[in-house]
Order: sequence, then C-alpha cells, then structure tokens
Amino acid sequence: MKIPELLAPAGNLEKLRVAVAYGADAVYFGGRNFGLRAYADNFSDEEIPAAVAAAHAAGRKAYVTVNVFPHNDDLAALPAYLALLRDCGADAAIISDPGVYRIARQVAPELPLHVSTQANTTNWSAALFWQELGVSRVVLARELSLADIRLVRAKTAVELEAFVHGAMCISYSGRCLLSNYLAGRDANRGECAQACRWRWHVVEETRPGQYLPLQEDGRGSYIFNSRDLCLLPHIPELAASGLDSLKIEGRMKSVHYVATVVRVYREALDAYAAAPGEFAVRDEWRDELAKVSHRSYTNGFAFGRTGRGDQVYDGATYSQSHDFVGLVRGYDAATGRALVEQRNNMKVGEEIEVLQPQGANFRQTIAAMYDAAGQPIAAAPHPQQLVHIPLARPVGELAMLRRRVTGDV
Repeated sequence: MKIPELLAPAGNLEKLRVAVAYGADAVYFGGRNFGLRAYADNFSDEEIPAAVAAAHAAGRKAYVTVNVFPHNDDLAALPAYLALLRDCGADAAIISDPGVYRIARQVAPELPLHVSTQANTTNWSAALFWQELGVSRVVLARELSLADIRLVRAKTAVELEAFVHGAMCISYSGRCLLSNYLAGRDANRGECAQACRWRWHVVEETRPGQYLPLQEDGRGSYIFNSRDLCLLPHIPELAASGLDSLKIEGRMKSVHYVATVVRVYREALDAYAAAPGEFAVRDEWRDELAKVSHRSYTNGFAFGRTGRGDQVYDGATYSQSHDFVGLVRGYDAATGRALVEQRNNMKVGEEIEVLQPQGANFRQTIAAMYDAAGQPIAAAPHPQQLVHIPLARPVGELAMLRRRVTGDV
C-alpha cells in the first residue's frame, strides 16, 4: 500500500518550519520572481538555499515554483535563477510554460521538473507527453475527477500530484483574465488581485427567463466565489487513485492555517496507513478545519462537475471559530513558562487553546503574563510582542495559542 506524500505551502521561512514541524513530507515555495504568488512573502535569491537546506535538514523535500507564464522581458534573468535552484539542491522546479521547460533543460538538465496545475493537464495523453519529455511529476488540473485521475494513472508512469485542500479559483485551472482586465494585474504573472472575490452586482438583460441564483445583501453578490476544497473524507479514494502527492493550497495563508491543516491531513494519512479498512473522519479533524479562516467546503471536481452548491452566493464568505493569538518561541521547564510571540491582542483571564506539533491540544486560562523584563502585565497589545505565559503543560517550539471567536470574518 502506497501512502501519498503530503505537500504543504511555505510562503516564508517561518511557514516552512511550521509545515515541517506539523507533519509535511515536502514543501513548495517561490522566489521573488517567476512564481504565481507575487504578493506572498516569498524568498530572495539569498534565502532560497537556506530554505532548501532547512527542509533537507528535517528530512523533507523542497520544490520551488517557476510557474509564471513569462513574456520576452522575463526571460533574461531566468537562466541564472534556474542555475541557482540546481546549485542549491532544490528537489524540483515547478513549471508551466514550454519556454521555461526548454531553458531549464539547457541550463540545468539535472534539475527535476514538475509540471504545474497551471499547465492544464486534463488527460492521460497530455500527462504522457510530459512524461516522454522527461519531467518527474505532473500536477493535475483541478478540474479532474477521481475517475479521471485513475485513468491517467493507468496510462502513465510519471508521478502524479493533485490539490486536496484550500482555495479554488473560478477560472479554468487558475488561468484568469479578470484581474488583468479590471485591475491591470496579470494573474498569469503572479499578480492576481482576486477580482473574483469582489462584491459583484450582475444584471443580465439579454436572457429573459434565465435566472442566476443570486442572494443579495447590502454589500452585493458573490457569484464568482468558489467554496474551498476539502477532500479529507476521501483519503482512501485519493490513495487508491494512484496519486503520489496530495497538495495543500495556501502560500499566502497564515502559519496557523498551515499548522492546523497540515496536522489534520498528517493524522488522517497516518490513520489510514495504520488501518486502511477502518478509516473514518474524526470529529476533531472537522473541528480543527473549522478553526482556521476558510470558505465553506466543497469536494470540487472529485466526483464530477460542480454545481451551484459549490459556490458562495452570499456575503458570509469566510468563517473561523478561533483566532491565532501567539506562537511559542521557547519553553522553560523550570518555571513552566512559555516564551510567546504575540500575533493578536491577548489578555490575562482569557481562555486559550494550545495547538502543538506533537500531542493533544489543551485549554487553559491565561492566569498571568510577564513582559520581557519579567514584570507582570495585564495584556499584550503590541504586534509580535514577546511575553512569558505560564502553561498547564510543557510545550515545544512552534506550538500555537488561539482563542475562540464568534461570527464571520
């Protein structure tokens, strides 16, 4: 029985470390150029080797996105960038464009290549085309069903990867023109303005009798707004489909999001590996996924075409049950105090929950708080303020503090 790789997003070095700590087998991230997340933190050319080394030191793999659709003026700097990825030992470059493939083969023929979902690989013949060109992996289009994936697997030997969790784009495999047209920001060059998430008012005058399923509130309608993908209940089917890697979306999401989602899928994959015939989604996994900011969930295209139930038509776009308030930077066993980096206003007397890379969550009240000088304080209002908090149990670095909230965000 083969258990697929769990592949997690790493928008910066902190998120990379968190993804690894919470159970990812591999991470993917981008540089400052040539990726499709221009507004993520990303990594400078000087930081990329350190990121790859950090993943390798933990025994994990590191894939770097080079999946931009370049114009002529983008190509001059590309050879040196691909050489950098080769020299630092990146486990693969993720590409979309045939021109990038051609230059990569000339400059760094030994650098493994993964074909991005942006390349729209929707059939076995296209996957076989890339296999015959020598790529290591094909990231399948999001529009494929599990039945489609099984057929691609049966016809090819190349590694296959698919998204299983995270935001879905309204455009075909992410190839969007809305952002460029409306905001002058080319999504296909990494500058998406997420125009599909804007508050739209649509009037159709030429199709009488054909009514769009709109629900208006005072802020507009959200007819282009897809629900988030969640295939957690279908781990057995995903494994049986022959996929080599299960990918979580979210290079622009928070460290709390990365930690929570990665840990849930890690536990689910481990539970399936331990007892395949007894796999069932645990209530605590569903609760965990509700704690991070998300749109309501959908199976996407896993079981066929999507319908109106896969879109969000009202203003309640995002929801979450908990706020991320602090990241543990260290723990003093002698005092029972954790050194916590504030990520949201915290006060003495609030109840918090502690999420850890290993071990069960636990809840407690913040009974006391101390500043960096050891003086008692009632609150930590300053961004990334370092405070000492007594915790009911020992915790490791990168544990997270969160508190319950109500309402949508």
